[in-house]
Amino acid sequence: MAKAPAALRREKIWDPVSRLWHWVFALAVVGNWLLGRFMTFDTILWHFWGGFFILALLAFRLVWGVVGPQPVRFAHFFPTPAAVLRQLRSFFSRQPSAARGHNPLGALSVYAMLLVVLAQAVSGLFIESDDFFEAAPLHGAVSRGVARFMSVWHHRLPVLILILVVLHVVVVFYYLLWKRENLIRSMIDGWKWVRPK
Repeated sequence: MAKAPAALRREKIWDPVSRLWHWVFALAVVGNWLLGRFMTFDTILWHFWGGFFILALLAFRLVWGVVGPQPVRFAHFFPTPAAVLRQLRSFFSRQPSAARGHNPLGALSVYAMLLVVLAQAVSGLFIESDDFFEAAPLHGAVSRGVARFMSVWHHRLPVLILILVVLHVVVVFYYLLWKRENLIRSMIDGWKWVRPK
């Protein structure tokens, strides 16, 4: 067991369902991003099914964000501007955030990732035909202009998803190496160093 940082105590924060969801979602997003980026006739169906799976994961997370344990509820980690500014001022200090769940910047990251991946998955349901397929499942339910709009954004959003994923990984390692706060281990075993209530 790691030595306790001053004035902090180790508590079980992340429940098993949330931890499993996090890793499955991460693998699904990265895997489907790669399938989309390096698409072939053999992988297009995998990409579609991956998108449906991601939509199911997002639907679960939206429900879990309302009825799940307190640290994963959206109302619990909604970041206020004051909290974000406070964290930005202490971002380069060596002190761990010791938040009981997501810190304010982490909360912004969660909201951004969920919204962008949701937009990507939903847009994929309506896109126009291209070199690999005739049309998406709900293509016929919208006008040609809407389908074209969805197609454009479905091809642009992967860049933003890549930026968010890389930023997330970089910040996690920054916290590990600079602040000595092991967020990776917390998302594996659920335990976190936090400030006492």
